[in-house]
Amino acid sequence: MPARILVAEDDVKQAELIRRYLEREGHLTVVVHDGRAAIDEARRRSPDLLVLDVMMPKVDGLDVCRVLRADRGAGAGVPIIMLTARSTEDDLLLGLDLGADDYLTKPYNPRELVARVRTVLRRTRSRAEGEVYRAGDLEIDPERHEVRLAGDLVEVTPAEFKILACLAASPGRAFSRQQLLEHAFGFDHYVFDRTIDVHVMNLRKKIEPAPATPQYLRTVYGVGYKLAEKVGSDAS
Repeated sequence: MPARILVAEDDVKQAELIRRYLEREGHLTVVVHDGRAAIDEARRRSPDLLVLDVMMPKVDGLDVCRVLRADRGAGAGVPIIMLTARSTEDDLLLGLDLGADDYLTKPYNPRELVARVRTVLRRTRSRAEGEVYRAGDLEIDPERHEVRLAGDLVEVTPAEFKILACLAASPGRAFSRQQLLEHAFGFDHYVFDRTIDVHVMNLRKKIEPAPATPQYLRTVYGVGYKLAEKVGSDAS
């Protein structure tokens, strides 16, 4: 299904190449060349996906991601694929921590980017039908793409939601970090244990009464993580 895609890339030739490949897939594509324009366009157009270069003038891609994820209006939940010449683990983790959904390092094959776009759009558009997952006061609604704690809406990044929804679909089941990456993201490379650890740490800050002694997101030592089946007084 065609999508509205915003491409933010300061290299004019590279941006044009991306645009051609995406439009060949049938997508409506808008191109901007700096971070400030990327924020403005994302807020104005509410695209289905943002292809975001990290190294851009005015506002870099990491700050664009940070601003959009902090928004409460249009553009806040747009899926983001980051493009960068940086390839260190710390850069990857920072991008994911800020809410990026996928990450490609330069140079890359444009066909790979198109495949990543297709995968991210498919994940974004697929929603569980009707079922709301509950554990204690925590509710995860895949259809509405909402997380609530004691009835209050909890702001989470798309990456955090995918991890939580994956765990919530099988409460009590222990998932390895690799499984969470594959189930929630479909990553086929750049897989680091710390990636999931960062997201879980941030989720705990948002949903746990005492993050140091988590009730919901439990660590399974030597394996990974699980969502508790019962919480608090229900656990007895």
